[in-house]
Amino acid sequence: MTAEQTTAERFSYTLERTLEAHVARVWSAWTTAESYAQWSYAAPGSVKMDVRPGGAWKATIVTPDGGQFPLTGSYSEVDENQRLVIGMDVPGKNEPAVMTVELVEQRPHQTRVMVSQTCDTPDERDLAEQGTTMLLDSLTAFLKTAA
Repeated sequence: MTAEQTTAERFSYTLERTLEAHVARVWSAWTTAESYAQWSYAAPGSVKMDVRPGGAWKATIVTPDGGQFPLTGSYSEVDENQRLVIGMDVPGKNEPAVMTVELVEQRPHQTRVMVSQTCDTPDERDLAEQGTTMLLDSLTAFLKTAA
């Protein structure tokens, strides 16, 4: 396999959920630091967001075993209540990891969320998909309790 073939091969996933919440509430959960901090496994006070194309974000994530690791990145697309494209800085990589969040209002108080990401290796994809599943589980629980 040539290096060209190796770099061209990418590994993607897409996860979908239907949430019992108005699209504006789901959008706010993803784009308001106070809300995001409550469901994203972020350390208290660590979330900062400038939600606009080119705007930066940062958070310190707390792992289930109590470890903490800082994350940073930026937003490349912001289409209110519809689409958010988030870049995450990855140490040792020239390009950010990109996650796309799309929201579709199903009914007045129901929103379908689709999260997708493309990774460089199957292992990266599997870890990212696992993390996104945890995030969506937590978001679902947050929206139920915040109702």
